[in-house]
Amino acid sequence: MGIQNFPAALQPIIQQGFLEREFSQALQSRLGYRACADRVKVAVGIGETLTKTRAGLKPSVTTPLAPATNTNLDNGLSPTTWGVEQYTISINLYAATTDLNVVTERVGIASQFLQNAYVNGEQAARSLDELSRNALFGAYLGGNTRVRTTLSSAAPSVSVDDVRGFLTVFVNGVQQPVSGGNPMTVTIGANVYSLVSVGVDATNVSTSPNGISGTLTLSGNVSVSDGTALNTVTAASGSTIVRPSQRGNTSLITASDTLTMANLLDAVAKLRMNAVPEIEGAYNCYLDPVSARQLFADPDFKQLFQGATSANQVFKKGMTNDFLGLRFVPTTEAFVQAHPTLSGLMVRRPVICGQGALIEGDFAGMAATDVAPADSIISMVDGIAMVTREAIDRLQQIIAQSWYWIGGFCAPSDTTTNPTTVPTATNAAYKRAVIVEHIG
Repeated sequence: MGIQNFPAALQPIIQQGFLEREFSQALQSRLGYRACADRVKVAVGIGETLTKTRAGLKPSVTTPLAPATNTNLDNGLSPTTWGVEQYTISINLYAATTDLNVVTERVGIASQFLQNAYVNGEQAARSLDELSRNALFGAYLGGNTRVRTTLSSAAPSVSVDDVRGFLTVFVNGVQQPVSGGNPMTVTIGANVYSLVSVGVDATNVSTSPNGISGTLTLSGNVSVSDGTALNTVTAASGSTIVRPSQRGNTSLITASDTLTMANLLDAVAKLRMNAVPEIEGAYNCYLDPVSARQLFADPDFKQLFQGATSANQVFKKGMTNDFLGLRFVPTTEAFVQAHPTLSGLMVRRPVICGQGALIEGDFAGMAATDVAPADSIISMVDGIAMVTREAIDRLQQIIAQSWYWIGGFCAPSDTTTNPTTVPTATNAAYKRAVIVEHIG
């Protein structure tokens, strides 16, 4: 009922413009990348890095032992051993805080203390999800780039969009900088070259998410035809990236290269070729809403579910479910970038992850008794310390609400998994996830 319908004598005593005594919540980002990480504790007193060692397997034996050699003490056998590889987790401190005056808070419409706690918790969760996403994409975009500037004549150095994946090689399971003694085999354009040095640009102009532009120096001259701008550059140990129509790099994706079910099946096939274990029965596929929408429009997808009703779980749960060996996890944290050559178009990157694609290291010393005494106001929530500092100002009015996390993420390699132990395995150093690039 409008106030104008009340008697004129009563209208002045009716409160208008009342402010609702609660806060409406802002839209939240949909998270998920952290869920694919295996969590380990980084013990107290071992420094800021943790190096873990993964043991490999020995090749199959398919040749029978020759009777003529089965004579002496070694029975004609030569000892063999299994290989190892190492990866390192570095831990860092991440934190944020908010001040609150508990006296002036009382004039507010609702509890700012509870709202601060809610906002801090959301910020912490989103921060860790983005850290895990960055670590995942940093490894699985590596070893795949393109020539940035066309060579004027044959030369040993080429400028590329992203040098990640070209900086180190594995020597006896340990990452070593690329050098003349530790070269890397790379393909530039149509030919194979030996990489002996990598330089990073003083000013980063990479268009890849968190990419690092730089220069690759080869042991010999690169031809002009190979060193032409937009030509594909891949490392022999580069990660697998699936693109529609077998496009060689991001810049070659066209306006018609949308996400299809075939792309996802190709990604699943790559994971299974490398014997990557599933996550509770399926691989996690992290994709944004546009990627999901394109998948629903794919003819193969439509045919697969032709005649299905709304009771089908794929439609009922809106993609957050299992089929084709995939568990679809919608997220708004996926990397989306402008197409490097086509104006107005975007490149989207769903990623399909198997078990162990990420390792999360949580520092065991957080909230320890000597750091957080029994009478302190500190709570551990999903590995994150939520701290409330009592008022210590002169008027004892201002408290601090904070969160912190000490840890890090890394993508472990699988170089010991190769065709000698898993015949269908690829040469990629990182095998437990596959990125799909498409237009959107």
